[in-house]
Amino acid sequence: MSEVNEAVMDKITKVCLCKSISRATIKKAILDGAHTVKDVNAAVGSGSGPCRGQRCGPKIQALIDTMKEEGKI
Repeated sequence: MSEVNEAVMDKITKVCLCKSISRATIKKAILDGAHTVKDVNAAVGSGSGPCRGQRCGPKIQALIDTMKEEGKI
């Protein structure tokens, strides 16, 4: 996937459905130093909706793991 397409998909893909937080917002928080799910939740407000992070927590952890594997953090 091209970087442009990935950037567009990051903006429209919601990781936290309860709070409507995009993958782009989560990735930015990770790049800015939030390297745990708890840190990301504190930075962007994910995990504070009705599901209390049960849906987005694993997705956020997967993004953190992927970004570590890719050497981005």
